[in-house]
Parts: sequence; C-alpha cells; structure tokens
Amino acid sequence: MSAHPSPPTGPPSGAPSGTWRGETPPPPARPGPLGWALALSRGLSVILVLLIGVILILPLRAIERLFAGPRRPLTGPWVQGVCRLCLWLMGIGWQRIGTPMRGPGAMVANHSSWLDIFVLNAAAPLFFVSKAEVAGWPGINILTRVTNTHFVTRDPRLARQQAAEFAARTAAGHRLLFFPEGTSTDGLRVLPFKPTLFQAFLDPDLPPGLAIQPVSVRYHAPSGRAPGFFGWWGDMALGPHLLAVLAQPRQGGVTVTLHPPIPVAGHSRKSLSAAAEAAVRAGGPG
Repeated sequence: MSAHPSPPTGPPSGAPSGTWRGETPPPPARPGPLGWALALSRGLSVILVLLIGVILILPLRAIERLFAGPRRPLTGPWVQGVCRLCLWLMGIGWQRIGTPMRGPGAMVANHSSWLDIFVLNAAAPLFFVSKAEVAGWPGINILTRVTNTHFVTRDPRLARQQAAEFAARTAAGHRLLFFPEGTSTDGLRVLPFKPTLFQAFLDPDLPPGLAIQPVSVRYHAPSGRAPGFFGWWGDMALGPHLLAVLAQPRQGGVTVTLHPPIPVAGHSRKSLSAAAEAAVRAGGPG
C-alpha cells in the first residue's frame, strides 16, 4: 500500500542518487489471450484489495490516534496483511526468513523492483522513505499519504530539518526502510551501499540503543524466464513491466531474509554501511 513507481531514496542526507543502467533489458513479451485474462483478473483484484485497504485504514488510524498517539499498532499489521494478500492474488510465492527487530531503529534493503513495495511491507510493518516528488503524483500520492511514507528532499540546506523529522518518527516507534544502493537493479546483484546515507543514523537526537536491521530480497524468476524477470530499473517503463508480471501464467517467487540487527553504537557511517551491505549480500542476489 506504500506504492510508488519510483526507487525510494536513502536517509535525509541530501545526497543525490543515480540510476543503475546495467545491461539493456529485453523487451517484455507480448501476452496472449490467457496472459491478458490473467493480467486483467489479477490487476483488478489487487486494485480492489488496495481500495478496500485504504478505506478501512482511515478508521483504524483514528483509533490509533485516540489510544496510541503516533504509534501504529493496528495499521502496521493491517498494511502487512493487505500486501501479503496482493502477492497471493498476483500468484507470486513469498517466504520470510528471520524476525523483525523489536527495539528502536530502521531497516535497509537491496532494491530490485516495484514489487519490493509489496514484498517488504509483507515482511514487517514498516514505512518507506521516498523522494519528495512522489508526493505529488496523482493516485500514487493518496497511497503514500495514507500509509505515512516518509518523504525527503535532496537539498543539503534541509538536511538538519529532515534529520530531526527522521529522529521524531524513530522515537515514535516507526520502522523506516531505506534503500542504500540509491537505485533499483535487475535483481541479480547488490550494488555498493552509499556510506553518506548512513549519517542520519548517527544523529545524537535518535533514541539510545538504536539498531539497523539489514534485509535481503531475493527474487526467483518463473521457469523459462530470464533470471532478472522481476527486476525493474533504469529507463524501463512501468506499464509493460507490470503487464508482463501480471500476465505470467506460472509465477516465480521471492525470499525475504531479515538479518540480526546491527547496533549503531561504536560505528562510523562507513563501518555501519559496510556491515549492513555485507549482511544484505550474504542473503541476497549475486
């Protein structure tokens, strides 16, 4: 439900992120009659579930504000359940290894596809971090606002303000998720993490005992399809890729591995980045 067809950015450091190009992706196969029927039925089912999810999340949010303040004990698991149902409706197999962290902190993961939105939300209650431009996209902006996506602006002048916002949400128990690669890939590799993106985790205003939980996302292509079938990167158009995934008769799957949290204390941004990257690589693609 935190859906937006754009790779989220890292923490509010103001650092720019490029777009991974890689090899030229093959054009999506044009679906036949069966593929179109599957795409239509799956697509409409997912849209219906998302609409119901958005409608019902509003009264749940009101209850949370009344009894839990800024915390999200109801809507977090609700979004998690909705995303699991969406993956099932798309026919994509899903499994999680490991358990979500309990103490204060954030999560970092490799980034391969728009499917990460459903896959990672299904794994644990969390909030994505996204570039500010997404907040103005018609339709998408409704989902991101309802699910409390954390928006950042790539402007060094706003770094202090955005770091304070990040600290406030962390103190409220929100589990923010970042993509330290700064872009999405074909799902067959993990790009080097950007150490500058970890500077926000060292802010003195953050709660004591802060930890970072690395998360590995590994896609398994359908039988007979290219290994990077689920990958969405570079200048790939969202529509054709979305259609290709929904029209696939026998789907593939995805494994999400939640690694042990890494305590922030005693780390520099470079050592924290290196430790998180090593963990993600250990359970991820490549």
